Amino acid sequence: MKPIIQVALDFVDLDRALKVAQEAVRAGADWLEAGTPLIKSCGLEAVRILKKQFPKNLIVADMKVLDAGRIEVEIAAKSGADIVVVMANASDSTIKESIEAARNYGAKILVDFMGEFCDIERVRKLISLEPDFLGFHIPIDQQMTGNISFEFLKEISKISNIPVAIAGGLNSENVVDAVKAGASILIIGGAITKSENAEKAVRLIRKAIDTHTSIKSEFFKRYKEENIGEVFLKVSTANLSDAMHRGGWIPNVKPFGVKSKFFGQAITVRTYPGDWAKPVEAVDIAKQGDVIVIDACGQPPAVWGELATQSAVIKKLAGVVIYGAIRDVEEIRRLEFPAFATLCCPQAGEPKGLGEINVPIQIGKIKILPGDWIVGDDDGVVCIPHQKAAEIANRAMDVLEKENRIRSEIREGGTLSEITHLLRWEKPR
Repeated sequence: MKPIIQVALDFVDLDRALKVAQEAVRAGADWLEAGTPLIKSCGLEAVRILKKQFPKNLIVADMKVLDAGRIEVEIAAKSGADIVVVMANASDSTIKESIEAARNYGAKILVDFMGEFCDIERVRKLISLEPDFLGFHIPIDQQMTGNISFEFLKEISKISNIPVAIAGGLNSENVVDAVKAGASILIIGGAITKSENAEKAVRLIRKAIDTHTSIKSEFFKRYKEENIGEVFLKVSTANLSDAMHRGGWIPNVKPFGVKSKFFGQAITVRTYPGDWAKPVEAVDIAKQGDVIVIDACGQPPAVWGELATQSAVIKKLAGVVIYGAIRDVEEIRRLEFPAFATLCCPQAGEPKGLGEINVPIQIGKIKILPGDWIVGDDDGVVCIPHQKAAEIANRAMDVLEKENRIRSEIREGGTLSEITHLLRWEKPR
């Protein structure tokens, strides 16, 4: 069968979902999915409206059925769903009931495997239950780690003659790999729904499928730690803070050097106000691209100045962040070196050598460990734990991508409040 493009409408607002659906269908999208967030937010009315507005397209209800299979499939089918999603880790009895209900009400069942629940023996068992489709779903939280693999899809395809769907992180760059691995249904969400032009995005994906060619996509790539620098060049500290649940911001530091984006891994320094010995020694330890982060108790005298900056420039360090005082600001700006500090004063202290290098430090509520990623721009500085760097970088890209779609909707005449339905989502008082 010709590979099917299924658009996962994982919105919480129906009008935004319908707008993307219209663009996608114009470009030749085959199936439309009422995503789980949309169904939870708007109920099965979302399925009814999709079916009414797009009668020629199959409508998938991603109910993620785990229990009460008969009634959940029945209400989805009666609402207009052509296909209902049941989870592979549901009980056999739930899946059997779901399949029987679907047969009774003229719908079909897609049994979906999610993340760590993928098991080849479970596949064999489910094949014997005769669902209409099998699905392999790479969870979004797993996608954010950068680990997208089609190996399990290949295993399923070897033993099953049931059409197999794949979802999670697909785009014009990797969709051909998914088809080669055995997928006949390509469930695509973000690469379409977060695009500024969903119609163009679908056409690009269809072209990749039809020509069996990977086509570069500007966004929607998932990054691993070895190339997350590409992400930090694209996203803002605001995007990163949003990705960390509004966290990560290093408080009370502001730019005194050149105002340009910088990022690097932390060389941490704990010292006392005015004692500039350890901060200067840290320059010798640091590698090209590192950021020196100094905890000087947020107080003067200065622990960093022009000469330390000259050394940092020679070593090609990325920047310095000081919870304390800096001086020689005019010269540091001429050197075009990113330098953030709590305050500026002309007075320096003495190099007594108290303190430590590459130890955990804490600035406000933010704990910073050696090797953590530090990113700064005009908005401020954020710290990203190194063990979660790839995940947070990918989540920040996700934030940026969603904002890109909203920007395009604002340019078409909406306002942020209207587009995001702020009044609807305010907590009841």
